[in-house]
Amino acid sequence: MSVLLLRLAGPMQAWGAGSRFARRNTEIAPTKSGVIGLLAAAKGIRRTEPLTDLLGLEFGVRLDQPGRIMRDFQTAHTADGKSAPLTYRFYLADAAFLAAVRGDLRLLTSLDEALHRPHFPLYLGRRSFPPGGPVSLGVHDSTLDDALTTWPWLAADWYRQRAANTVRLEVIRDARPGEPIDETIPDVPVSFDPAHRQHTWRAVHRSHVTITNSDSTRADTAEHDPLSLLGG
Repeated sequence: MSVLLLRLAGPMQAWGAGSRFARRNTEIAPTKSGVIGLLAAAKGIRRTEPLTDLLGLEFGVRLDQPGRIMRDFQTAHTADGKSAPLTYRFYLADAAFLAAVRGDLRLLTSLDEALHRPHFPLYLGRRSFPPGGPVSLGVHDSTLDDALTTWPWLAADWYRQRAANTVRLEVIRDARPGEPIDETIPDVPVSFDPAHRQHTWRAVHRSHVTITNSDSTRADTAEHDPLSLLGG
């Protein structure tokens, strides 16, 4: 199997997994349904068309620059001038993620080509949030775990400089049979059809990878131990 790597970075992102109506939350990292939607847009798959070829992809994401969760609220009026309910929308600001999908080489190659010449515009969870640069990092002969462990850190220069010499990055991926399940969320799209939108449950496994940050400019990068003064 091969993996297709994606750089998901931009001023704003929002990756919902179940929120609706007046409160639109975001997960802390890109969702599988959101990334499959992005790949489907690149391929020109319409919302009413089946997602058969994409549903078998294994998915994982590394939180290279988690960003900040921000809140916005919006007002609206109907055509006759009546006020609609306030809607609260949450999103991630200044975030960057390394996402990986594992599957058949022929399918991944076609997805890579589509990301370079997308049929529909690409966005990071919501239509108003375009990516801040090319999305595809290419197809690689690797396992999903190895790719998420060894690929160079995607954080911005200013973020690297503020970080410690050693950094732990969280990895969130599909749980495999027999593994501990850390979370279950409605994050596998059955249909994006606006009239019959459906998702099923996805089991998630969480872990961390440790990287060395040679760009750190922090004077004291040692981990603070608040109990060290009690050692006598």
